Amino acid sequence: MKRIVLLRHGESTWNKDNRFTGWTDVDLTEKGIADANQAGILLKEKGFHFDKAYTSFLKRAVKTLNCVLDKMDQDWIPVEKSWRLNEKHYGALQGLNKIWRRSFNVAPNALPEDDPRNPKTDTRYKEVPDKDLPRTESLKETVERILPYWKCIIFPNLATANELLVVAHGNSLRGIIKYLKHIPDEEIVGLNLPTAVPYVFEFDNDLNLKKDYFLGDPEKIKKLMEAVADQGKTNP
Repeated sequence: MKRIVLLRHGESTWNKDNRFTGWTDVDLTEKGIADANQAGILLKEKGFHFDKAYTSFLKRAVKTLNCVLDKMDQDWIPVEKSWRLNEKHYGALQGLNKIWRRSFNVAPNALPEDDPRNPKTDTRYKEVPDKDLPRTESLKETVERILPYWKCIIFPNLATANELLVVAHGNSLRGIIKYLKHIPDEEIVGLNLPTAVPYVFEFDNDLNLKKDYFLGDPEKIKKLMEAVADQGKTNP
């Protein structure tokens, strides 16, 4: 049996304020750090031993991964960061309250080219061709950005590894889950991933998916998922 664990980062400061974050590099809250630590403790208790980890270029995911590996005493394992695991780019909505009707193929208004938040001005993306850097994205475009990295880099490594860890974001992980579980476009927008709850995918030795499940108390996880769903229903 081989396993890949997907983990959405812990609560960020803008999660707490119910704001669209996207590629804005905000930090974890104290609760986010505590929840990330707890995820690491749980994974260690369940006997996980990761061969390699992957995360995005964004602080909230990187810090969550660091907390998890610290609690597992696995800080030494190889870690690979990729911009392709970044959150969906919310364009001009970044920083605003989450009042936005979810859709699969509709993107928010794009950031202007002279906007200081434009990723082309960020040194961490200097090796990424400008044509590949989004100024906004639909969920469809986010999935299209992530899947080449999943198909060509992450998943092939499972052939020689036993367990891999991917710490990323709600929408980037949606793309992976959509692909693995063959979820239709109209249904994936309704998937609400709770923060800092390990989502385990088990494969046989031929890399066929056998089952998937969240680690933790099912009732608590259900409430966390409902809380994520409610974020977009809150008035400013």
